[in-house]
Amino acid sequence: MTRDLRAAESFYGALFGWEFRPTRLGEEFSVALRDGAPVAGIGALAPRLAVAVAWTPYFAVADADLTAARIRERSATLAVGPLRFGTGRAALAADREGAVFGIWEGEVIPQWSVGRGGAPAWLELRTRNAFDAAIFYAEVLDWAGEAPDCCQVAYEDDHVVLSHGGVTLARLSGGAVEAAPDPQIRPRWHVHFRVDNVEKTVETALRLGGGTASEVVAAGGGREVILRDPDGGLFTVADAA
Repeated sequence: MTRDLRAAESFYGALFGWEFRPTRLGEEFSVALRDGAPVAGIGALAPRLAVAVAWTPYFAVADADLTAARIRERSATLAVGPLRFGTGRAALAADREGAVFGIWEGEVIPQWSVGRGGAPAWLELRTRNAFDAAIFYAEVLDWAGEAPDCCQVAYEDDHVVLSHGGVTLARLSGGAVEAAPDPQIRPRWHVHFRVDNVEKTVETALRLGGGTASEVVAAGGGREVILRDPDGGLFTVADAA
């Protein structure tokens, strides 16, 4: 979500080579395409909503009301919704440690995926206790259930790893501090995008009016860096596998 949809399209289009098309969600929402496949959604913030400019993961659910009830039952926060939004219903929530995420009940655009093609390389939750967070999200979103299309959850190298069909979708890492003065250390979801060259991407982001929010660091056999778009939204770019 951003304050200026057209400016965001211009920035991310130049940075990642994305193209954009409108959707049935309305003129204030567009879908980013890479090589013809959907990779991300960008929407304009309504002035009445006190929501930060941010990249936020939305998880598809069969019943938004049931999922919202599960969130409340587990002492987490339901900030907005569920509300009717275009072809479906959406809600914005925060888990017990304050990490923000969304849920979506309704039509999902074909070919939408995480971990493949130009889509986000993976999602990462940095939280206080990864094991506790995994239990929370499993109970709320039916991870590791018995349905044939459920995600698998495993514990690997001190991380909880969420996968589907052999593709890693998300990692949950412990050690974040809720009261840390640096927001980068507080619990939050990080969205990672693959790029061919991290340094070149940083140079392009700076030229386009963005900024850096971390140093380039080694991670997962490659390099990554947190960037900030001109409107303040944070995201991570990482070396392509």
